[in-house]
Amino acid sequence: MKVAIECVYGIVLSDVNYSESSKILNILTKEYGLIGVIAKGCRNMKSKLRGVSRKLLYGKFHIYYKKDGLSTLIGVDLINSYSKILSNLTSISYATYLLELTNQVIKQSESNEIFQLLRSGLDKINDGFSPFIITNILELKYLDYLGVRPNIDCCNLCGSNKNILTIDTQSGGFVCQNCYFEGYIVKDITIKLLRMFYYVDIDKISKIEIKKENLTEINYFLEEYYEKYTGLYLKSKKMLEKITNFVES
Repeated sequence: MKVAIECVYGIVLSDVNYSESSKILNILTKEYGLIGVIAKGCRNMKSKLRGVSRKLLYGKFHIYYKKDGLSTLIGVDLINSYSKILSNLTSISYATYLLELTNQVIKQSESNEIFQLLRSGLDKINDGFSPFIITNILELKYLDYLGVRPNIDCCNLCGSNKNILTIDTQSGGFVCQNCYFEGYIVKDITIKLLRMFYYVDIDKISKIEIKKENLTEINYFLEEYYEKYTGLYLKSKKMLEKITNFVES
């Protein structure tokens, strides 16, 4: 039975060497979610697939699609090589972390929205927007698909949407003045920024200027929340922390 060539839009999340000259690509596609694709002979110097068989690449992939098993790569129409990300160590580190995080998130939810979120995030980082901020936005949005979204609409303890004082990992989200007992109180603007991060359309972001102290509070909450509720341990996250600490020192 002859198999027809299909075209899918996808982002390569990871690539692994296979045999002496090939690679297996894990591609998050718009049409089929996460699929495995073998790029035969792509490591040969003269292969037409050599430059497009790598992670952090967005394109239109021409494949022999196989639902249960490895599909076969025929060719790629490059849409975005993310060249500006690749030219900056910090941006590469954040992008690599997002690819690994997305790979874990898509295993918990097959929503088509995840593909769009990742594509939008990588596009913004490539356009020069803060990878730190874009990563925090995606981390917050991804909690929905991991099934552990914090309550950022009202107090998670009493349901009131008035006099929100802080956000607390232990409490699972916002805490109002009446329910607050102890713990760190974040700044008012941090409360507003968290809601903005969650509800913002990434494609429509044209400018981001946020004080470091507010970003620190948001990032601290997200790190603590991920550790408590997701159970994810990502090697790229540890590497990201080392690189950012080195760059800032």
